[in-house]
Amino acid sequence: MSQEFEMKPPPPLNYIRSFESSARHLSFTLAAKELGYTQAAVSTHVRSLEHYIGRQLFIRYPRSLKLTEMGEAFLPTLRQALDQIDQATEAIVTSSRNRTVVVSCPMSLAENWLAGCMAAFRKKHPEIEIVLHGTIWEDLSEQIADITISTRRFDDRPPAGIPLWNDDLVLLCAPALLDGEHALKVPPDILKVDWIFVHGRQEYWQVVTSALGVDMEEYDKGLTTNASNIALELAAMGAGLVATQRSLAHAYLRRGLLVEPFPIRPPSPWNYYLTENQLSKGTIARTVREWILARAQEDSA
Repeated sequence: MSQEFEMKPPPPLNYIRSFESSARHLSFTLAAKELGYTQAAVSTHVRSLEHYIGRQLFIRYPRSLKLTEMGEAFLPTLRQALDQIDQATEAIVTSSRNRTVVVSCPMSLAENWLAGCMAAFRKKHPEIEIVLHGTIWEDLSEQIADITISTRRFDDRPPAGIPLWNDDLVLLCAPALLDGEHALKVPPDILKVDWIFVHGRQEYWQVVTSALGVDMEEYDKGLTTNASNIALELAAMGAGLVATQRSLAHAYLRRGLLVEPFPIRPPSPWNYYLTENQLSKGTIARTVREWILARAQEDSA
């Protein structure tokens, strides 16, 4: 398939705050008092957010509100994002000390690779304090971080971004899917099991199925999540196949939790890029940056 998936820009933050406050109070009026907006403004923000995601978040009664099932499901992720902003604000206060460097990184890579990288750094440089800020939504903490690692498509790379590595895509499953009567033996066999999709990364399956010579249009079932780490855990539990970046899969492959049923590693259209804040702390931030880049090159070799 050659269909392109266009990425929407994230919704304005005031839409999210209005929804979260309204959900907590189950009232646009009380949310407006808390946030300093008019009731009409809060109501408009929520309707705009509903239009953005294409689903209704509240059932509106004359004097109250009730969350829809989608609203109930959406709320925890938004609260996590708002908590990250609060943590980022605290981090900038912490980072005012001269020996502290704030590193912002998507949660998926922070858990699967950067945590080990920074643990090794601290053993070598105990005099430098690291604040490791894992993000779920992009761009929430770039203004306060000294070093930011972001994942971007090849046609949207940061202007000053340094690639950590040239990533590949891998197709993965639990070892159990390679045994038994319904074992994966030839590429068309992948049509018989669930595929695990990650929101915004459906393109990975286009690339992988193209490399396998399998027609994606013949597939009609699957699981979807908003996080790469959840997708990897689902695959490790035997829930199906996942197509993801090799950099995220390294720990699972090393521990034998996931295997590659077919030896394909096409280039990933998405990669990780490192940028340094122009207002960061000079030599201290540079020491951290050079460590991260050196470890990235070692691990990609």
